[in-house]
Amino acid sequence: MNRDRRGKSFYILASLFAAFVLFLYGPIATIVILSFQGPDGGLTFPMHGFSVHWFHALFQQQMVGDFGGSITRSLILAFMVMVANVVISVAGGMAFRRRFAGSTFLFYLVIASLIVPSILVSLGIGLLFSQLGLNPAWWSSAFGAQLTWTIPFGLLIMFAVFNRFNKSWEEAARDLGAGPWRSFTNVILPIILPGVVGIALFGFSLSYDEFPRTMMTAGDSNTLPLEIFAMTANVTTPVIYALGTLTTAFSALVIIVAMTSMAIIRRRRAAKLG
Repeated sequence: MNRDRRGKSFYILASLFAAFVLFLYGPIATIVILSFQGPDGGLTFPMHGFSVHWFHALFQQQMVGDFGGSITRSLILAFMVMVANVVISVAGGMAFRRRFAGSTFLFYLVIASLIVPSILVSLGIGLLFSQLGLNPAWWSSAFGAQLTWTIPFGLLIMFAVFNRFNKSWEEAARDLGAGPWRSFTNVILPIILPGVVGIALFGFSLSYDEFPRTMMTAGDSNTLPLEIFAMTANVTTPVIYALGTLTTAFSALVIIVAMTSMAIIRRRRAAKLG
């Protein structure tokens, strides 16, 4: 009787997991397959030949808009957000290791940006720039809007990292004559480095595909998510699937590089300790 129940439970859980995988990766697999349609192919099955025609067409501005410019802007913006997110999150994590006046209020103020709807943040920043007589741009207003999304995640990661940090290592470095900066660079940073890599990955990936907070703050120049959104209204060929395939491959590459970097860091640390 118990075996029958376990068997039924196993099949139910397996079915739920299969459905989860299907809904998660099915659309991605469909996009990848359809991106290799032949020149006469459309947006749906069946396939009409197999080619890389739509990947070549992707880089023709007259067909899909300013794809090259939009992806360049997105990469630069994501790199800017990544660097700022790492610096601010690490500095904030160091500061919050000790209680200071207004620390509780500041913490909730930072975390509150996760609760506010993204579109309202975008609208508010866009209106603020307009009231100040400034033109919204992807490198200024959009940069600030995206930081309101990435910094809370980075700060929470640093809280988790420093919660497991053994302060005796830092105190030992101070006892040996190391100043605050040397203690940070030689002791604290190497220990928290995997967390810093995670913050960098979070910041880059969240910025790279952010749409709501960029929609009203990017100005006249689209980032890649805004360009893709514009393409859905006027592009009726598999070129949009080719774009989806390339962006998915790039995102996977970023994750692989980050995970590989973390593995290398852990091996080097283990080798030093050994």
